[in-house]
Amino acid sequence: MPIRQLSETMINQIAAGEVIERPASVVKELVENALDAGAGRVEIVTAGGGLNLIRVTDDGAGMPEHELALAVARHCTSKLSDDINDIRSLGFRGEALPSIGSVARLSIRSRTAQGDSAAEISIEGGRVASVRPAAANRGTTVEVRDLFFATPARLKFMKGERAESSATSDVIKRIAIAFPAVRFTLAGADRSTLELPATEDSPEGQLRRLAQVMGSEFPDNSIAVDAMREGVRLTGHVSIPSFTRANALQQYAYVNGRPVRDKLIAGAIRGAYMDVLPRDRHAVVALFLMLDPATVDVNVHPAKADVRFRDPGLVRGLIVGAIREALTSAGVRAATTGAAGMMAAFRPGAASFGHGGPANGHRGYDAAYRASGPIGFDAAHSPQRPLDMGFRENEQTAFDTGATVSVDARASQVETTETLLGATLGAARAQVHENYIVAQTRDSLVIVDQHAAHERLVYEALKNALHSRPVPAQMLLLPEIVDLPEDDAERLSSHAETLKRFGLGVERFGPGAIAVRETPSMLGETDVQQLVRDLADEIADNDTTETLTERLHHIAATMACHGSVRSGRLLKPDEMNALLRQMEATPGSGTCNHGRPTYIELKLADIERLFGRR
Repeated sequence: MPIRQLSETMINQIAAGEVIERPASVVKELVENALDAGAGRVEIVTAGGGLNLIRVTDDGAGMPEHELALAVARHCTSKLSDDINDIRSLGFRGEALPSIGSVARLSIRSRTAQGDSAAEISIEGGRVASVRPAAANRGTTVEVRDLFFATPARLKFMKGERAESSATSDVIKRIAIAFPAVRFTLAGADRSTLELPATEDSPEGQLRRLAQVMGSEFPDNSIAVDAMREGVRLTGHVSIPSFTRANALQQYAYVNGRPVRDKLIAGAIRGAYMDVLPRDRHAVVALFLMLDPATVDVNVHPAKADVRFRDPGLVRGLIVGAIREALTSAGVRAATTGAAGMMAAFRPGAASFGHGGPANGHRGYDAAYRASGPIGFDAAHSPQRPLDMGFRENEQTAFDTGATVSVDARASQVETTETLLGATLGAARAQVHENYIVAQTRDSLVIVDQHAAHERLVYEALKNALHSRPVPAQMLLLPEIVDLPEDDAERLSSHAETLKRFGLGVERFGPGAIAVRETPSMLGETDVQQLVRDLADEIADNDTTETLTERLHHIAATMACHGSVRSGRLLKPDEMNALLRQMEATPGSGTCNHGRPTYIELKLADIERLFGRR
């Protein structure tokens, strides 16, 4: 077949295959156009999951009549200067509208603030109609009907109406987080209405928008992040370690206001929470990176979902360091969801009593009579016995506190208790089931898992020992030679000094090999070949040596688990209070090494609600 020039319609349909994957992609492109036009209100209506109808209305600047024809032509845009490296808008290619018009029925109606009337243009399957007058308010309305009618094969790859509607909702939420001062409404016959009222363009307004999208409990279980390094600014909010999700869908990342799904950022978030979350749990975060547009390339993906940083190591280090610093500075905090779970468990009717009867869980008089039997009456166990029975002198010995102390000693005890009550985890009051410490603060009840808590304390002490001095190494009797591609060998040798600090001695052994002479003593007998290859892969991806650090931390976690206070050990009051004070002074002590919570806090107000006092 000879080489020939493709038609304009075919070119647009090919572009649509890259940019317009599904109805949510159309919504994303149209909403980004509205925001680039300075809209303060964006309304989206869909039908049939977006395949039958998508309508986006905004109150932005609008387009004059003579620009409508250019707006639906390829590579025509008002958002790009002569410098491709200076991109400050969400869109810039000028491909979205002609691509949509090539596979659907598209109409655009727009009016500027200075215009006396609106104008409208239509495209159907790539055929452009002439511009005609219309009636409209200031702003733009873009309507897309019968998506992919011109390429019916694409319809076979669409998911169900509910799945497409859900994808559209996710797109709107992701964009809305970055623009708190804009009001978003998503409605239609195929969905329940999603309304996100505008807030202020400030940190407080940003947090309110996060609560609208991520749930009202997120602000109470999050920590603010604000850091800067070498011209790169990072802000946002991250969840405390005990507030997690089963997937990473509630991890939102933005680069210069653009929503992205970048593997470098996702990996940095995982690395920051590596020590405090189990592998099957994910943090809830919203992070905003601001940097010079010239240092990030947003033109590497047709849908602009991925970006490429000039210095990826700087960005990753900033994210990991900032999140870990925020978690450390936040001190000991328990997730409010833990208290909610306790409240649900304690509510009347939540437990199963294993028998029929009234809804409040109490058996009737007849059932109680039959259970006790008609004979063998015992006054001491009668429900009608006098109240003073059971409170005799010999039954009070369990509550004795010893000999009466002097007035000075009692005053000292009161003062000490008052001081402890003001601490974050309060004063230890009891140990139950030989594993749980019950403590009291001025306004809450705290229950601590002594094994999980001490496991975290030992682990942090071992980690500090690892990072405060070089890791002890063991010399190999014969060096282990690892064959690698020359690029990988070069990258490993350039990190030799860093690896040496962690007990791994490597050096070049010819053009495509590495000689390993020492390994960390903590690892014992290890697969050196696999370790070196994993390190080479990670350095190639992220320019870091986290693989070795993770292995050492895993050994430290195992040692901490076996070296901590075991369940079933009785603790004295002084030991319990000492454990609580150490938890307050140790970063990340709200969860153990496996990501489980070390304590749960129930506020006094919640307890009073359980007893109907509130």
